[in-house]
Amino acid sequence: MSILHKTIVLLLFLSIFAISPSYAETWTAKVIGIKDGDTIAVLHEGKEETIRLNGIDCPEKKQAYGNRAKEVTSELVFKKIVNIEPLTKDRYGRTVANVFTEDGKNVNHEIVKQGYAWWYRKYAPKDIELAELEEEAKKAKRGLWQDENPI
Repeated sequence: MSILHKTIVLLLFLSIFAISPSYAETWTAKVIGIKDGDTIAVLHEGKEETIRLNGIDCPEKKQAYGNRAKEVTSELVFKKIVNIEPLTKDRYGRTVANVFTEDGKNVNHEIVKQGYAWWYRKYAPKDIELAELEEEAKKAKRGLWQDENPI
C-alpha cells in the first residue's frame, strides 16, 4: 500500500471519530420532561434535548398502558439527574441513548422489567438482557402483559 493510500485510510478512520465525538462519552443531565414512556427531555449544556430510550418501545399515550408507561418513566427519572450514554440520532433528530439513574440503574431495562415496554428487537437485536427482562415480565403478567395480546 502506498503512502498516499495509507494516509487516506488514516484520515478516513480519524474522521469517523471527529464527526460524532459526543457519542463516545456518557454525560449527565437533569430530566425536565417526560414526553411518553420511551422519550424524555433533558437539560444538556443549557438546552433542551430529546432522548429516545434505546432498545425499548412503550405503548403510545392513547393505547392501553400508554399513560402508565409514561408515569413509570416519570417515577424513575423526572426532575432527577441521569447519566446519558448516547448511541446515535434517530430520523427525528432525537438522541437515542441508554439512560441510567445516579445509582446506576438502567432505566431502559427497568421499564421493560416492570412490564411497560417491549424489547425493540429491530433496534437492539443483541440486547439479551432486554430479551430476558421482557420474558420475565410476560411470565409474571406485569404491566401490559396482563392483556392477552398487548398492543
